[in-house]
Amino acid sequence: MGEEELLRSRAVSAVRAAVFAHHEDAEEHELAASGLPIGQLADVLAPSLFGGHRLVVVTGVQESAGALADALVSYAKDPDPDLTLVIVHFGGKRNEALVKSFRSAGAALDECPKVSSIGDRIAFVRNEVRQAGGRIAPDAASALVDAIGADLRQLSAAASQLVSDFGGSVDADAVARFHHGQAEVTGFTVAERVLVGDRAGSIEMLRWALQRGVAHVLIADAIADGVRTAARVASLSSTNPGELARILKLPPWKVKKAQAQSRGWSIDGLQQAIGVAAELNADVKGAAASADYALERAVRRIVTIRAETGRGRAQAGR
Repeated sequence: MGEEELLRSRAVSAVRAAVFAHHEDAEEHELAASGLPIGQLADVLAPSLFGGHRLVVVTGVQESAGALADALVSYAKDPDPDLTLVIVHFGGKRNEALVKSFRSAGAALDECPKVSSIGDRIAFVRNEVRQAGGRIAPDAASALVDAIGADLRQLSAAASQLVSDFGGSVDADAVARFHHGQAEVTGFTVAERVLVGDRAGSIEMLRWALQRGVAHVLIADAIADGVRTAARVASLSSTNPGELARILKLPPWKVKKAQAQSRGWSIDGLQQAIGVAAELNADVKGAAASADYALERAVRRIVTIRAETGRGRAQAGR
């Protein structure tokens, strides 16, 4: 529960990893609470005819209708031992009683508060560097926050890349070298061209970003963030930017950009693109022999997915 998307994502990933560590063949379901029919929830929570463990993740439960919230509370009172249920609440007072009911039933709570102050972001960076096996000087951590800002995913990606690039010891000079030349072209520049299906433009921006020294992991993270945000916006029935911003806990400008980028995409195509972005994340962190090749391959695959599954096929091959 909480406003910080990265921390919520990590909390769910930790549960997922624990479940699959004990149940390799577990069946997984992820459902968005907004507009979710009670019957669909009942189907995934019902005992499986084939046995085996199941993982069910219900996201955005702060938007649950009253009947759906009641159904979740009722399940929590008599849970299935062969099922792991995770509910994700984006923070705020709405449906807070649902979380309290789960806690009363014995559920563990992972709090994911907004990391809003500069001091908290600096502490976050230092912890990320520590977890990556490195050390960072206080002035370097401050410089990194100044350079990147409030986006925790970018801060995390940069911290990992800095540890990898500079042998585990990061100072202010390392941060300065890392960010030299990145102002003109960023990972988000590449992501924007990919999402609108501009094959030639996205490859050009990618190669220019790499030439300018933008870190592989930052480009990959920007692509993943763009695809995920477009999918979240496209999956909801509302087209009102203000309403979507409230539901998704995103700034209105980001919602408007995601709406424009999601045009021409189908939900199936976006789901496939999310899979490609997940593979890319692993590739740029060492799974692939060449991070440059992995990025270009992923860019081409995502543009192709849009062309083959989306509504904007005529424009996709530009």
